[in-house]
Amino acid sequence: MINILKLYRFLFIISFMVGVSLLLIGCDATARHKVLTTIFDGVPSQIPPEEVLDDYYNKRRQAELDAAAGLASKEGKIPGRHISKHLPYAEKKCKDCHDFSTSVGLVKPPRELCFVCHRDFLDYILEPYVHGPVAVGDCSACHLPHSSENTSLLELNRNEICDKCHHEERLAVAMHDKVMNHGLACVDCHDAHYGQARYFLK
Repeated sequence: MINILKLYRFLFIISFMVGVSLLLIGCDATARHKVLTTIFDGVPSQIPPEEVLDDYYNKRRQAELDAAAGLASKEGKIPGRHISKHLPYAEKKCKDCHDFSTSVGLVKPPRELCFVCHRDFLDYILEPYVHGPVAVGDCSACHLPHSSENTSLLELNRNEICDKCHHEERLAVAMHDKVMNHGLACVDCHDAHYGQARYFLK
């Protein structure tokens, strides 16, 4: 009888530990920390999100200053100068976009995040012609969230960004080649987000 009780106690402890482990795997960092501090003593305190954000901002800012001074990074690359900066990032208002108490780490899901501030796009997506990434809220298809070496936080410069996705043959190939040879970019004739004319023509 005593052996059976010991076996049941052992099985209960094992199943409890497995349950806690599964719970911890599925939780975000904050929930995991709460569970651990409830069960165990001596769990180190969580780093406050403000410290994480400050540390991140200071490292990014130093990298930008090094780039402006022409200093090489640890990898031996000379990073480019950041031409455009997202205003909340430049003003250290990280909490405008980030919420580290959530599993996503953002105040809204990625496809809804930009619309928190850029509300005008909610009206623009009702236009007759809407660029695919805009229609689904995938701003990161073209834009970087913090800073960029290109204007408008573009991932690539304005002459290359469209070629990232658009590999199809142009309808008016000769005209496009002539225009491109004269230094014009796609966005000089086409709106990158939406439009009332076919092919987003301005």
